[in-house]
Amino acid sequence: MPDILVQLFGLATIASALRAFVPLYLATLGGVFNERSGIVNIGIDGMMIFGTWFGAWGAWKWGPVVGLLLAVASGVAAAALHAMATITFRVDHIVSGVAINILAIGIPRLLSVVAYGQGTQSPQVSQLPKIDVPGLGEISPVVPLTILLGFGAWFVLGRTVIGLRLRSAGENPRAAESLGVRVKGMRWAGVLISGGFAGLAGGYLSIELVGLYREGMNQGRGFIALAALILGNWSPIGAAFSCLLFAWTEALTVFLRVDWINNAFIASLPYIVTLIVLALFSRRVRPPKAVGQAYEAGSPV
Repeated sequence: MPDILVQLFGLATIASALRAFVPLYLATLGGVFNERSGIVNIGIDGMMIFGTWFGAWGAWKWGPVVGLLLAVASGVAAAALHAMATITFRVDHIVSGVAINILAIGIPRLLSVVAYGQGTQSPQVSQLPKIDVPGLGEISPVVPLTILLGFGAWFVLGRTVIGLRLRSAGENPRAAESLGVRVKGMRWAGVLISGGFAGLAGGYLSIELVGLYREGMNQGRGFIALAALILGNWSPIGAAFSCLLFAWTEALTVFLRVDWINNAFIASLPYIVTLIVLALFSRRVRPPKAVGQAYEAGSPV
């Protein structure tokens, strides 16, 4: 097999893409829940950052299981701030999301100084026992868990009453309210679920993928997840395929080395592909009709 094909589609590239797929897909699943409920959440990146810090700190103190649980809890806590701002106080969704991302820059730095004596990195942390997969090597148990969560999200959103109510809150909240759906409650649920997924994504990144917290390690994955959400047409299954595309480009930054392609260009592939995908497909997808719209019970919106 030609060397270029090995770099593009070899088992090492596939294994790396699978590992990169997990945090992207978890964050994108969170975006599916909050946007299908009607709330825009560009603060997913910040929620992931909180997950990376609290996950690594929890794993350092009490082991990887507690670390992952703390990562989820930190994402939910950040999501609660976003839900309170956007749903309870009807703050602009973009403004609230930007605020979450700004908090995620300063608070982990402060906490790192307090916990580790310096602001940019944690000590090495313990990880979950790995699963040996022939051909792909050792993978984290979070990888199959992520696949199960994807199918679970698809089933809940598309095959359950709760999923129907959550989607109705994002499509036509006035009609949903007339049928007895608690629109605010559904939107709160969607945002909190998104925070849990984003926190778990961050915890996987720091605990299982890297083995420590390092400032800036998220590298904008939350924003790439938003692009994957759009490309996947706000669907868990569609999001899986779009995340695989972005994860593959991330793997290529490690394995693709061609004389006639500048290495800086290869390192920028995930972001270049994100921009191209948004430019080509953003007009061909249909977001939930009421996403981003503030709603009060009894209002005509």
